[in-house]
Amino acid sequence: MVDQLSWKVGGQQGEGIDSTGEIFAIALNRMGYYLYSYRHFSSRIKGGHTNNKIRVSTKQVRSISDDLDILVAFDQETIDVNAPELHEEGIIIADAKFNPVKSDEIKARMYAVPFTEIANELGTSLMKNMVAIGATSAVLGFDPEEYLEVVEEIFGRKGQKIVEKNMEAIRQGAEYFNKEAGGKIEALQLEKADGKRRMFMIANDAIGLGALAAGSRFMAAYPITPASEIMEYLIKKLPEFGGTVIQTEDEIAAATMAIGANYAGVRAFTASAGPGLSLKMEALGLAGMTEQPIVVIDTQRGGPSTGLPTKQEQSDLMAMIYGTHGEIPKIVMAPSTAEEAFYDTIQAFNLAEEYQCPVIVVTDLQLSLGKQTVEPLDYSKIDISRGKLDLNLEIPESEDKAYFKRYEVTEDGISPRVVPGMKNGIHHVTGVEHDETGKPSEVAANRQAQMDKRMRKLNNVQKRFETPVYKNAPHEEADILLVGYISTRGVIEEAMPRLEADGLKVNHAHIRLIHPFPSDELKPLINSAKKVVVVENNATGQLASLIKMNVGNAEKIHSLLKYDGNPFLPKEVHNKCKELF
Repeated sequence: MVDQLSWKVGGQQGEGIDSTGEIFAIALNRMGYYLYSYRHFSSRIKGGHTNNKIRVSTKQVRSISDDLDILVAFDQETIDVNAPELHEEGIIIADAKFNPVKSDEIKARMYAVPFTEIANELGTSLMKNMVAIGATSAVLGFDPEEYLEVVEEIFGRKGQKIVEKNMEAIRQGAEYFNKEAGGKIEALQLEKADGKRRMFMIANDAIGLGALAAGSRFMAAYPITPASEIMEYLIKKLPEFGGTVIQTEDEIAAATMAIGANYAGVRAFTASAGPGLSLKMEALGLAGMTEQPIVVIDTQRGGPSTGLPTKQEQSDLMAMIYGTHGEIPKIVMAPSTAEEAFYDTIQAFNLAEEYQCPVIVVTDLQLSLGKQTVEPLDYSKIDISRGKLDLNLEIPESEDKAYFKRYEVTEDGISPRVVPGMKNGIHHVTGVEHDETGKPSEVAANRQAQMDKRMRKLNNVQKRFETPVYKNAPHEEADILLVGYISTRGVIEEAMPRLEADGLKVNHAHIRLIHPFPSDELKPLINSAKKVVVVENNATGQLASLIKMNVGNAEKIHSLLKYDGNPFLPKEVHNKCKELF
């Protein structure tokens, strides 16, 4: 019996690869297994190779595995491309029309199952994916009826006849494998799961749910991979709560609409990827100058330009912090799990209103679209804070009938905030430098006072942030400190015990507040480590550069970089660290 295994299904886009992985994973999730999946897909609507690698475990996992146990192939390319991942006891389940692996180095066994033929006999070749699920269930020793609940949910709206046809395809796939291939494979039998029901979701859905829970009622966005699912989720959900989503003509309009809605008192946000973030930069400068809250979700992908729109990368870091012209206060935060993405999104709306500035929540494609098990969310943790905005405030009329001091110079840098329609709250709003009432001003002393006021906002952000750095630091003095952000958390967590088994003392720091940088939190860990390895998906070591700029100790810091479009594997982190000693 094994406590985890890795399963992959591959084929051409449009062949039902996504639904195959979805049905397989949801069924196992319902049994109580923990899952983590990563989709490799082409930037085409139809055609091009795609695969979905799903890790199944009896305990929490946050990364894809180094190798592969079961490969389900719907085309020859899947076999040729993915078979090298299989370990010696791994297997391939392929349609009968494909050829075996042509390499002496690959020892995995191949089982031919006539997916298409069985599906055609049932009425349509479209059900070949269900036949494959049935064959997989036979390999694992699962009862095909375990899939009934999921099949009814997915196909129930098409009628009971369609449900039964799909279930019959699963049953026949299992029956064929049991009869022709000898049934379950002992080396691939999973230990029994705990049977508990947990959520199974991508971080994009968690972000959408977090925005809803935070009280956001307006989203303006333009579709872009890998952020579109946030908009698609809220298009369905927001109207149920009196909100709306507007698909704008471009990213510039999305950002300015969100700023306008926030100015009117509505919690509003936008979401995009790197190319969209670039287009939003001038609008973010406007939000900084006019001190309007705005939440921006940046789901990083391969760049530059169109780059690798469906592949993993973490190369927007410097752009998020320094991309605007001029200097404005902004907050950049980075969840590392889907669960954190939910809570961080709520906190982002609070921080945006408390500090009256842009807040960027940064993810990457692996986190945004990688589906993972999430423990039940605790809605009692939700706290809504609107900062210095009080919609019931009675503003006294000033003696000289002057405008409201919307940009009043204050000790904490945060000015009183009003929204249109509040009596005696009239003020001027402009993107040029202005005085306390918002009227344009180029007076040098005023310019310095307003700049200093705006930048003072960031002084207390770190204290407001619950976990600026996630730490797993069992050693007072470590041989290696592993540092990462966003989706690299899983591979670092898996590399740690392997390195400990090699006799090394290893600590882990995962940076959750990117800007303002939590130097005081990170410095003791760096000072007490012999070497620091920063794990990130880009070519120039952007996170490592931030650490050197804010903490120092450059001579200790080593970069582990990957920028080929693929996520890290645990063995890559393990091997890199071993090379240092």
